[in-house]
Amino acid sequence: MLLRHGQTTWNIEHRFQGHSDIPLDETGREQAERAGRMLAALRPDAIVSSDLTRATATAAPLARLTGLVVTLDKDLRERSGGLWEGLTNQEIRERYPRERETWDPPEGESRAIVAERVATALRRAADGLPPGGLAVLVSHGAAIRLGMERVLGIPEGVDGILGGLSNCSWSVLQFSPGGEHRGDRWRVLEHNAGTLPEPVLSDDDLAAS
Repeated sequence: MLLRHGQTTWNIEHRFQGHSDIPLDETGREQAERAGRMLAALRPDAIVSSDLTRATATAAPLARLTGLVVTLDKDLRERSGGLWEGLTNQEIRERYPRERETWDPPEGESRAIVAERVATALRRAADGLPPGGLAVLVSHGAAIRLGMERVLGIPEGVDGILGGLSNCSWSVLQFSPGGEHRGDRWRVLEHNAGTLPEPVLSDDDLAAS
């Protein structure tokens, strides 16, 4: 299960967060508490989180309710926005129009690099689970989408297949290890799930998540 962090002030202001360590706002903390209560009922076996504050604070209520220790994994961090971090969508359009067309932040990470490191974290978490086990991975909007695309085999540059994740909503992936004659299999069971009353963000907003 891939859980996006709760709301921050930069989400509301449509600022590119990337690796900037922005905390949850009051709404985000309430979202994390509610999500924690809902997901604790699923009795997860493990909780793994990005090391950024907005993710660890989202994981904390679930950890408290389940008694599980949160494992930090830097590979679950959001995409680095380079020179875009802290800028609003409008400021990015005005200052970097060419790069904005392809969402290629100067001095930031490429989609391919983010996709592979997040996919590596997903595989690592899956490998550590017992048969039929559940891990909750707390991460970020763009990171989750890119990691999912990589493990699902969606070609780079094919946009729009996976919609965005609202704050404190989640996606559920099922992993089936391959045998001697076939590869591992991933499939989507749920996407942007949960009952939190938050709107689905646009791709522009999610790139700044």
